[in-house]
Amino acid sequence: MDSAAPRLRPLLFLDVDGPLIPFGGPAPGRPGAEGAGNPLLSLIGPALGRRLVELDYELVWATTWGEDANVAVAPRLGLPALPLLPWPDDPAVEERDVRAGRHWKTRPIVAAAAGRAFAWVDDEIGRADRDWVAAHHDGPALLLRVDPRTGLTGEDFERLAAWSTGAGAVRRG
Repeated sequence: MDSAAPRLRPLLFLDVDGPLIPFGGPAPGRPGAEGAGNPLLSLIGPALGRRLVELDYELVWATTWGEDANVAVAPRLGLPALPLLPWPDDPAVEERDVRAGRHWKTRPIVAAAAGRAFAWVDDEIGRADRDWVAAHHDGPALLLRVDPRTGLTGEDFERLAAWSTGAGAVRRG
C-alpha cells in the first residue's frame, strides 16, 4: 500500500469584478440582459465556468461579493457553491496594508493558503503584493493580474493551466 499523501491541487482565489465581470464589456441593461437585480451579472461569460472547472485547481472566492458570489455568480457560471475567503476583522491591519501599497486581500489569501500552492486572479494585484507574498508564503504562488476591461482571457487560462501542471510545483509565478 502506498503511504504517499495524495497531491493537493493548488488553490485558485477568484475575484469577481474585473476578472469575471469585465468592465469593458457590453453595456449593462441591453435588451435581453438578465441581472437578478444586478445588471453587471449580464456581463459574465457563461463559458468561463466550464473553463474554470477544467483547470486543475480548488476554487475559492476572494471577492467582496461574499456569499452573493455563491447565490448570484456561481449559478451563472454553472459552478457549485465555493468556499469564501474570510476577511480580516482588524481594520488597522487592513489600513496598514493599503498604506504600504498592498491589496487588503493579500494577507488573508496568504494566511488561507497556509503554505499550499495557490494562484490569485484579480485586477488589482501590484508589485507590493508580489513582494509580500514572496516574503511571507512558503509555497509556490502565481499572482495573475487580469485586465479589468477584458476579464479572464484565453491566454490567462493557458497560463493558469501551465502553472498548475508543473511550473507551480517548483517556482513562483
